[in-house]
Formats: sequence, structure tokens, C-alpha cells
Amino acid sequence: MTPEEGLGLVHVITGDGKGKTTSSLGTALRAVGQGFKVYIIQFMKGEDTGEIFAIKKYIPNITIVPYGRMALKDKQTRVFHYDGEGTDKPIGPPGGKYYYFPPDDKEEEPSRRAMEHAFHVVNKGEHHLVILDEVNCVIDKNIVPIEAVFKLINEKPKHVELILTGRGAPKELIEKADYVNEIKSIKHPYDRGILARRGIEY
Repeated sequence: MTPEEGLGLVHVITGDGKGKTTSSLGTALRAVGQGFKVYIIQFMKGEDTGEIFAIKKYIPNITIVPYGRMALKDKQTRVFHYDGEGTDKPIGPPGGKYYYFPPDDKEEEPSRRAMEHAFHVVNKGEHHLVILDEVNCVIDKNIVPIEAVFKLINEKPKHVELILTGRGAPKELIEKADYVNEIKSIKHPYDRGILARRGIEY
């Protein structure tokens, strides 16, 4: 049996705690270490996350593509100009104060494009592990119909492993998955007014 023949299961990582994307990235790193190719599609996220910078600079066997505006805690986004050299420039007054905006309530178009891209990547079968980061959120918000995700799962090549992350995973998806992990928040600095920090939350 080749290593690829052992693949093909579906993971759901959900819950209100920190670490869903982080967990999927750990699995991606492990997969690459075993010689697999990994593709990550991020829903509702921008291009200034640490994982994007790290993957593009250091890990050629992982492809990562963000769609939509960055969503942090589902209720805030941080907007940056990126200069292409690995630095970011906060939009705001001198002194570098960050502005937080409510998420774009028109995420339908980027999410639809992300889902179309997911079908293309998965059905092509060139990647052993495909991660749909925050897809559970867009299902929960009725932006992407759960039927589309079921279609992706049912029609994928047998060797393609899927990881679906994000809070609010519906019961039907949990029942269909092979792995289900729920990350529970016990305590978070956000509760004390500490907003998302670079290198830790993004």
C-alpha cells in the first residue's frame, strides 16, 4: 500500500476556542514532511496573516490562497496595505493605531469564488491534503450552502484528505466527517479587551 492509499478522510475542526486554523496548519506541516502536497483555501481572510508570509517564503509544497476580508472573532477585521517585502503598514493616524471594521456583510461573492476554486483543486487530485479554512463559518452564516460542501466531499478523489475549519460547524457536517474536534474557549484575552495580536492570532 502506498502512503496515498491511506488518505481520503474528512476532518472537522470547530468550536469557539482559539486554535482551529492553527491545528490545520500543524497537520499541513506534518503532511509536507511526509512528502505530500497541500493546498489551503481561506474563506473570509485577507493577505496579511503570518501563515501566508511563512508558507510563501519557506514551504514550497504548500499553496495558500485567501478569499474575502480577514475575519477576526467574526466581528472585527484589520485592514493593511502590504508592501510585498514582508512588512505591513496599518491604515490609521501616525503612531500606528489600528482600526477595526465590522466584517463585510457582502462575503457572498468571495466565498462563492473560494468554493468554486475548492472544487477545481480537489477534483484535479494533485494535492493530497486540502484545507478549507473557515468554511464552517460561511456555512453557518448561510453564505455557502452545506449541499455544496457535501457535493465536494462526495465527489472528491479517494486519496484527497479534507480539513474543514471554523466555528459553527452544522450537525449534518459533524455526522458526515471522520474526525471531529471541538476547541472550547475557557479563557481568552479578548474578554479583557485585548484585540488580536500579530504572530499569535494572525
